[in-house]
Amino acid sequence: MDELFTPLRVGKMTLPNRLVMAPMTRSRSVDRSVNALTAAYYAQRATAGLIITEGTQPSVIGQGYIDTPGLHSAEQAAAWRGVTDAVHAAGGRIFVQLMHSGRVGHPSLYPDGALPVGPSAIATGGQMYTPHGMVDHPVPREMTLQDIGWAVADFVSAARYAMDAGFDGVELHGANGYLIQQFLADGSNHRTDAYGGPVENRVRFADEVVRAVAGAIGPERVGIRISPGSTSEGVSESDPAELYGTLIRTLAPHGLAYVHIMEFGHREVTELIRSAWPGTLILNPHRTGTEPAVTPEAAREVLLDGLADAVSLASLWLANPDLPRRIRAGGPFNRPDPSTYFGGDHRGYTDYPTLSD
Repeated sequence: MDELFTPLRVGKMTLPNRLVMAPMTRSRSVDRSVNALTAAYYAQRATAGLIITEGTQPSVIGQGYIDTPGLHSAEQAAAWRGVTDAVHAAGGRIFVQLMHSGRVGHPSLYPDGALPVGPSAIATGGQMYTPHGMVDHPVPREMTLQDIGWAVADFVSAARYAMDAGFDGVELHGANGYLIQQFLADGSNHRTDAYGGPVENRVRFADEVVRAVAGAIGPERVGIRISPGSTSEGVSESDPAELYGTLIRTLAPHGLAYVHIMEFGHREVTELIRSAWPGTLILNPHRTGTEPAVTPEAAREVLLDGLADAVSLASLWLANPDLPRRIRAGGPFNRPDPSTYFGGDHRGYTDYPTLSD
């Protein structure tokens, strides 16, 4: 397992290992703000080479789920400062994932009861949880050019708040069916202007967000997550290889800290991106077999095969706050409890035992 424990340069940071904590929505941010429990949760996992936080909305209209945190006010940045201080005090490094959900939302989430927005007026076909039960995602309002400009500005503002909050950087969520991928995917983007149609147009919004955020806080503090071929939240891509080949060639000159792939089984696209991307690549590999999570052995294979420079893991980190120590020891590994993934209190959040416990 030594491959997992060699240092890695990412931006201007040196990670002590190649085990990245993947972003995981936990829905414990009442009133859209993090708290002391959030700080304890992330600080417990500070032995990760890099922590990437749960998806955090850069604006009110960017929220897609109940009880998710925001980073669009000074008060929210101050609350996040408690998290970053705790992680840094424990010796860790932490990026915040900025996630605009786009059409994945509902008027009940927004103070003015507005419709969620998207590149086109096409609904996800899915539902979301509310305290009153499951509700359908409505048909979103198609974004105007002014809306697109505002969305780019919201990402920039949130990135600046992230610096105020003490984060080491930001990850732009361009995966899993949210706004950036909604523009990339021809199934959700039926626009006929400069942001729709040919692949070169559909990557425009992602490129504008990346360039604007990198210009505001420095490219070495910016990563992006993508999920080629994902069908999450109703997106569909008819051309993943062409689409992501074009996207990577477009982003390559910007000098970003990393690209982070959430793999959905399209290994050939992962290999294409690996060959085309000149910088650091983080891979959350496609799970195979019957295991509930990607295993440490599978993570090691990713590095041995040269597919990526680091590996992000999700539920293993959720259930094992001391994951690097457990991997070195060969286990045992706590099993995550899916009933406590979203919402609730400390149970299933900060009470998973360490080996010392």
